[in-house]
Amino acid sequence: MNTWSKAEQKQAIIHELEQQGVPLFALEEVVGCDYDPFDLICHVAYDEPPLTRKERADLVRKRNYFTRYGGQARAVMEALLDKYADAGIEAIESPEALKIIPFPQIGTPVEIVMAFGGRKQFQAAMRDFKTQLYQTA
Repeated sequence: MNTWSKAEQKQAIIHELEQQGVPLFALEEVVGCDYDPFDLICHVAYDEPPLTRKERADLVRKRNYFTRYGGQARAVMEALLDKYADAGIEAIESPEALKIIPFPQIGTPVEIVMAFGGRKQFQAAMRDFKTQLYQTA
């Protein structure tokens, strides 16, 4: 879990697994497509019961993680969580993520980054957000 949550791009791990002969699309066909690649891998490798992306998002909400943010920053984090639940981690790790609905309704990419205090703080918030997603307790 530590390697997964610290990986800047989950896609790099997924690609490496596919190179080793573990295609995620095959796991999705067997287990289901509502699961994060992390859960698919843990389910197959360790027989862990998988959580759907929605269940992971609900766990983050139950921990009241967003109370640390206000206004526009909180709206961004809520939208990221919804986007993750609907489309997966790849959708929020994409460099274009802040340009896709609903984010333009919240602000421009620059305005969104500034709502966190700047680029460095935004990147830290994103790393923490991803850690929260993969935390199970």
